[in-house]
Amino acid sequence: MVQISLPKTNALLAALPPSELASLEPLLEPVDLELRQTLQEPDEPLAHMWFPHRGVLSMTSVMEDGSIVEVATIGKEGMVGLGAVLGTNQMTQLIFCQVVGEADRLRLADFDRLRSELPTLNLLLLRYAAALVAQIAQGSACNRLHTTEARCARWLLMTHDRVDGDRFVLTQEFLSQMLGVARPSVTIAAGMLQAAGLIRYTRGTIDIVDRARLEQASCECYAIIGSEFARLVAPISRK
Repeated sequence: MVQISLPKTNALLAALPPSELASLEPLLEPVDLELRQTLQEPDEPLAHMWFPHRGVLSMTSVMEDGSIVEVATIGKEGMVGLGAVLGTNQMTQLIFCQVVGEADRLRLADFDRLRSELPTLNLLLLRYAAALVAQIAQGSACNRLHTTEARCARWLLMTHDRVDGDRFVLTQEFLSQMLGVARPSVTIAAGMLQAAGLIRYTRGTIDIVDRARLEQASCECYAIIGSEFARLVAPISRK
């Protein structure tokens, strides 16, 4: 029986059979994820796959005027570098770190070389791609139909799921970019959640005070996205 040296908190790596993980482990490079660090540039060749163990990454669309809007949130349930799985070495989205953490990095050249020996990983990556598409599609509908307050609650919940503890750094400017709304709208929405006792927001730091009621304040999109990840990949758990 192959022995695994270290447990993996990334859901995709943790789901691999021992033989596949043993093949990958010597090639996985542990790296820190730093605030605002870019992992994927728009329309630039991909060099690595990234498997987060802790932290939060944002997949964003960049407009001609430089404004950005988040289209998906990525954490320990997923990865960066799906283009390699889908038959392209570049994507149009910008992906960067919004909450610091750690990840394993894998060179695409190594993945390509070993791909035929990793059937479970290949299947998991395709299923993750389907879950990510569901998140993007649901988020698009959410941005069109739901209030800024409900969307703010959903985004805070999705971030909370992917971090350690109940506190994380977040500026209103950053949150307005992620939600694609003007900063005054975010100020009002966050203020309403704080006044209701669901969060505490001070000097760019968010504390989740009442998780259960924050879920009630969110729209149904949070539960729909979570159920798709649970069905296709793994439950997004804070444990």
